[in-house]
Amino acid sequence: MEDGWFRFVLAALATWRVTHLLAHEDGPADIVFRLRRRLGESVLGSLMDCFKCLSLWVAAVAAFALTTSPLAWVLSWLALSGAACLLERLGGGESAAGPVKGDDDVLR
Repeated sequence: MEDGWFRFVLAALATWRVTHLLAHEDGPADIVFRLRRRLGESVLGSLMDCFKCLSLWVAAVAAFALTTSPLAWVLSWLALSGAACLLERLGGGESAAGPVKGDDDVLR
């Protein structure tokens, strides 16, 4: 049972990290920045700008590391995305109402 919690926490942290990299960072050698610029205003480009939307797709992949059962996969998928969103909010990236503007030094 302990191994399950450890794997979930590890997957949640990995989901947050990859999502944060893709949504908010330029990446090594500006690779993510160039990808985001190339996608532009397309559906995929819009997806790269939304942390919550992107976390769903990253969590879908990460959930495969936790389980093979379809029901458990769906629950893990949603839980990982939710955990990534909570971590983003705790880090000051977003408030409950949306992105924080001008309050970078205040945790919400």
